[in-house]
Amino acid sequence: MVKKRLKDIQLFLVSSLVVLFAVGAGRCTAQDRAAVANTYTPRFEKILKENIASFWYDKSIDRVNGGYTINFGPKGEPKGESTKMIVTQARTVWLFSRLARAGYGNKEYIEAADVGYRFLKEKMWDAEHGGFYWEVDATGDKKLKPRKHLYGQSFGLYAISEFYLATQRPDALEFAIRFFNVLEAKSHDDTYGGYIEFFNEDWTPAPASGGSYMGGGAGLKLMNTHLHLLEAMTTFYRASRLPPARERLLELINIESNAVVRKGLGACTDKYARDWTPMLEGDLARVSYGHDIENVWLLMDACEAAGVSNHPFGDLYGALFDYSLKYGYDQANGGFYDSGPFNRPADRRGKVWWVQSEAIVSALYMHRMTQDAKYLTIFQKTSDFIEKNMVDWENGEWHGTITPEGRPQGDKANTWKAGYHNGRAMIECLDILKQWKN
Repeated sequence: MVKKRLKDIQLFLVSSLVVLFAVGAGRCTAQDRAAVANTYTPRFEKILKENIASFWYDKSIDRVNGGYTINFGPKGEPKGESTKMIVTQARTVWLFSRLARAGYGNKEYIEAADVGYRFLKEKMWDAEHGGFYWEVDATGDKKLKPRKHLYGQSFGLYAISEFYLATQRPDALEFAIRFFNVLEAKSHDDTYGGYIEFFNEDWTPAPASGGSYMGGGAGLKLMNTHLHLLEAMTTFYRASRLPPARERLLELINIESNAVVRKGLGACTDKYARDWTPMLEGDLARVSYGHDIENVWLLMDACEAAGVSNHPFGDLYGALFDYSLKYGYDQANGGFYDSGPFNRPADRRGKVWWVQSEAIVSALYMHRMTQDAKYLTIFQKTSDFIEKNMVDWENGEWHGTITPEGRPQGDKANTWKAGYHNGRAMIECLDILKQWKN
């Protein structure tokens, strides 16, 4: 306990010194960035390799049924067989593929990704109608939720595209292109733009009277779904270089930088009618800080992939980040809260693992674009919060949530929690930090 306390104090002092010179007069020098990079690079590499990647590689690969077992309690204890849902199955294919492509392992992570890729292709893919089932049993033989939701489909495209980039296997690219063509034919909304989200198994419209797999009415369009379609299309375009993919990428950039942004607020909302009329009644008039901050860096990355300058979007990026900073950031301890009502402080004040993950990536992207020291300070304080509170060195992986009282809670892995957000955050941040090192 004493050693841990001394380590925490040392970490705080080192980080505080870095923050002091980084804030300066509002802009940072190359030397400032190098000092930050030298401090955080080894720490992030350790978290990625020894806390995140090792947890998923050691625990999740289902070598009996294929795919991944994603069902572990707060201490990483196995909770038995679980259903397999397209979102987290695909996210784990993506994680192992991205780890391999980033150079944090090769054959072992390619093999681990291939286990999941084959499960997606052989068990979760609808061979008759195309697209992925939402949820199957542990074996993949029983289709528990066979309808198609574009949120899940987006992660299927994301995973297959990344698997191709990591392996350069022609069959993976062919599969990704075939899937893109299914989405074009079945779900793209040629009238209003974006994608119609929820369908029956055969891609006929889902009943309007029932709710969708993402909650709410079956006919809704979500900022959240289109945000992940944006990241998927970014990776698919990098993999395929197909002109129609770039056209869709530009459309999604337009949606995530315009349609989902409430102009008088400087923040995004989630739910829309098919024609992009915002739905703001009741509890829908609130802001998810994590999604807004994630939107900033995913838009930057999408523009880079499409060959579009980010600078015309600079005011938007600043407005989205500043709104979350004003209402959802813990100035004293670092880290962002979950969400809050319009123009009021956060009322859901848990700090969720994925929100912190997206915050540190977005802060580095914003600093790289603007050179503004405030973003580097936010990166440092939030990274320190993560390392001190969210990373579970004893049991592996990150805690799901840190409560307002400072207690960790939640499973390490379930149908909605895998290693994609935090694994990606470490990889993305390390990519930038290593460019700054001296």
